[in-house]
Amino acid sequence: MEMTSAYANKLLRQLNEEKEFLLNQEENSCTYVYAADEEYSYPQTEAQLRALDAKIVKIKHAVNCSNVSTSLTLSSGRVLTVDQALVVMAQLSQRKQQLDILRKRQPKARNNDHYGRSGATEYTCINYDLADVRKAYEAISAEIMEIQMKLDQLNQTVTFDVEL
Repeated sequence: MEMTSAYANKLLRQLNEEKEFLLNQEENSCTYVYAADEEYSYPQTEAQLRALDAKIVKIKHAVNCSNVSTSLTLSSGRVLTVDQALVVMAQLSQRKQQLDILRKRQPKARNNDHYGRSGATEYTCINYDLADVRKAYEAISAEIMEIQMKLDQLNQTVTFDVEL
């Protein structure tokens, strides 16, 4: 079966929902107060769960194979496979969070340690250029957005085979 990564992820979500339904049904049906129209079969439920798990493994493997063999090119000329792009995005997101903290700091902030006491007021001052941090934050944000857009495009257009 040929599918895109976007379709594969939707199918995985559907299979996981079906699996969760079966597990919930199993939990609710494995013991009962006898009623003639209720029936639970452990072997049947187990077989259905194994079949769903097998499909999930095949789809995830196909997505992973596609991710290591499909490349995207950034405007900078940098070429990344999809799996590399996902790692780079995680790294950039982590750095973006740190830069966000730095860019929100005031150049000079009064310390509250000595509030109400006699003595000189103390300040904490940043030792970096806020403009540099803001520029780096914006550049990383733009790079993350570009990678996300390229991934979205690939997820909707690149197909791969999955043997279900």
